[in-house]
Amino acid sequence: MGVKKAAFKAAFPVTIPVLAGFIFLGTAYGILMASHGFSFIFTTLISVFVFAGSMQYVAVDLLVSAFNPLNAFLLALMVNARHLFYGISMLDKYKNTGKAKPALIFTMCDETFSILCGAKVPESVNRKYFMLFVSLFDYFYWVLGTAVGAAAGTVITFNTNGIDFALTALFIVIFVNQWKENKNHIPAILGLISSAVCLVVFGADKFIIPAMILIIISLSVYRPLFNKKEAVI
Repeated sequence: MGVKKAAFKAAFPVTIPVLAGFIFLGTAYGILMASHGFSFIFTTLISVFVFAGSMQYVAVDLLVSAFNPLNAFLLALMVNARHLFYGISMLDKYKNTGKAKPALIFTMCDETFSILCGAKVPESVNRKYFMLFVSLFDYFYWVLGTAVGAAAGTVITFNTNGIDFALTALFIVIFVNQWKENKNHIPAILGLISSAVCLVVFGADKFIIPAMILIIISLSVYRPLFNKKEAVI
């Protein structure tokens, strides 16, 4: 079996949960865009070239409101700031990936990050191609879901109230799944506490970046203690 074929077959099963989620979420996004009068082609191309998940939902309001580039920049920074931390944590995994690195960087998202951090790659499978196919599968699911929703939204009228909560629901499911799979819940608890504190201090509109910074500091302090405890055990 070829190297790429083996990686393709190993990558697909671990992305099935994302397939289910992204088809639904992408479809919801496509319908939401159609309800605001955007065409099938425009909506689909946004997912093809932007691929920003939650930011695409947020951008719907930006596209239909008055032009304010500074507000759009700051909002995009706050919503997508987590990718800065994803990038740092993936530096080692993405080493020596050659020409695949740009695609791996562009297609990084919450779900792909979760899979690549937790998936156990079989020894017989090339890690670079495994990561690449996981990333491309997830990217394809989102674009496909968007296209389906955009097409459906042009011919069927939907009540879109609350549809943007679908992405929040997926994040909750991912968190619960990670909680069940890992015996050590301290990092998750630190994340929840850090987010709650920053939410109270900075408010709902400005808490994301401070929360991310506080989480990184908390985990940086905690990690040596955890590693030391494991070494003693």
